[in-house]
Amino acid sequence: MPLSTLRQKPPRRTSVATEEERAWISFYRRVGHDTALADEVLAQLDADGEMKRTHLALYLSCRESLRLHAERERRNARIGGFVRGLFHAVFVAMPAAAGRKLKRSGDLAVACLPDVNAEPAHAQVGRLTSEPPFEAARRAFEASAPAASSRSRTDSPPAAAEPTQVRAAE
Repeated sequence: MPLSTLRQKPPRRTSVATEEERAWISFYRRVGHDTALADEVLAQLDADGEMKRTHLALYLSCRESLRLHAERERRNARIGGFVRGLFHAVFVAMPAAAGRKLKRSGDLAVACLPDVNAEPAHAQVGRLTSEPPFEAARRAFEASAPAASSRSRTDSPPAAAEPTQVRAAE
C-alpha cells in the first residue's frame, strides 16, 4: 500500500471535538421541546456568524421551536379567555340577571292576581245589600247618622236608639 493513501485519511478527532459534536447533536434533539434552551442556542448562534452557518439546521430548529411556543401561548390565552368568559356568564351574569328579573317579578305577581271586580265576595255583598231586610237596616242607619252628627255638634249625649228588627221575616 502506498504511503500517500495512508496520509489521505482524515486525522483522528480528539475527545474534546467528539464531545463537542455530541453536545451539538443533543441540542438538535432538545431544542424542539425546551424553549429556554432554544432561546439560549439561538442567542449564541446569532452572536457568531460562522457557527450559524455551520449549524444552520439547528438555528432554524430553534426559530421554529420558539415560534411554535409563541403560538401555543396565544392559543392557551384564547382558550383561557373563553373559559373565563363562560364561567363569568354562567356564574356571575346569569345569577345577576335572574336576581334583577326576580326583583321585577313582584309586578308580574300582582298582575296575576284576580281582578277586584271579579271577586265573589263583592257579588255576594251586592246581593245581600239589595235584599229587603238589609235595605231597611241601611236606611235606618243612614237616617240616624245625620241626627247623631248634629247632636255631637251641640255637645249633648246621644239618645238611645231603638233597635230595628232585621229578622222579622224569619
